[in-house]
Amino acid sequence: MRRYISQLIATAVFGAALAGSAAAQEYSFRFQSSDPAGNANFILQKSWAEDVRERTGGKVAIELLPVNTIVAHTETQDAVAAGIIDGHFTDTSYFAGKEPAFGLIANPVGAWSDPQQMFDFMENGGGKELMNSLVEPYGLHFIGATTPGLEAFVSKVPLDGVDDLKGIKMRAPEGMVQRVFAAAGAVPVNLPGSEVFTSLDKGVIDAADYTVFSTNHEQGMHDIAKHPVYPGFHSMPLVEVSMNKTTWESLPADIQATLEQSVSDFARRQVSTLAERDAVAVAAAAADGVTVHDWSAEERARFRAIAKGEWEAAAGASDASARVYSTLTKYLSDNGLLE
Repeated sequence: MRRYISQLIATAVFGAALAGSAAAQEYSFRFQSSDPAGNANFILQKSWAEDVRERTGGKVAIELLPVNTIVAHTETQDAVAAGIIDGHFTDTSYFAGKEPAFGLIANPVGAWSDPQQMFDFMENGGGKELMNSLVEPYGLHFIGATTPGLEAFVSKVPLDGVDDLKGIKMRAPEGMVQRVFAAAGAVPVNLPGSEVFTSLDKGVIDAADYTVFSTNHEQGMHDIAKHPVYPGFHSMPLVEVSMNKTTWESLPADIQATLEQSVSDFARRQVSTLAERDAVAVAAAAADGVTVHDWSAEERARFRAIAKGEWEAAAGASDASARVYSTLTKYLSDNGLLE
């Protein structure tokens, strides 16, 4: 009998706990990422969803889905607007076909020398307001931005500044990246990522815009390209966290503030975590005889000045692009980053 009573009590307590948990949860959202399951970025993004649950005392539950779970990565903007999913974690440049300004704000090549610069631009330099002026007409609200950090640069030859780029055959994706490097004197070659290693090995290219240092090292790029530039000087993608505008506006102010702060904190945690991985890879590469090149502030400024000419050309694509160019260059100029 005692055992039976104990079981009843335990069942009642467990049921009460479940009921309390259900009562605590007031909002349930599905966000889709542009990263695959198992990817380091996706694993970190899942920690953000858990952090939101903890910060809100269980009131907000976010299910984070890997790329292509519900829709293709290029379709999440429409899916969020239609309420098929509630939000997304994605590279803003995927939607440049709709509005060229998305491409310019997503990766103004050469603009940033440190992720903190982009975060400050977003939070204090008009970037957040700018992003909302871009996404709200499409039915979304921008919560905040993150980034994997500055991409490294893979090279078989020493590169210590802009002059060393002249005549270098390099892999670069189409669009802004190719235009900026061509303006700097390089010879861009359009190759898929799957062909970077073999193209470097066979001498088809001398260098490549590829990804972050630790990934390059894991894939053996530095076995054949022993002069990487790190930290990178060129590419740092903006990854937006946005959700359905109507849903956002229905949330109480305290939940909105918690979501904004959680993204800001996550962005810095992501950058720090991936930077630690890069640091370990840099040390391992150096021990293997790889020479890591770090461009001076002056050379980074020279490259940025070249890139600015391409930003200006891109600003003519639409009124929104012009707003991006104006807001971005004002921030850079005000902070002495165009000198």
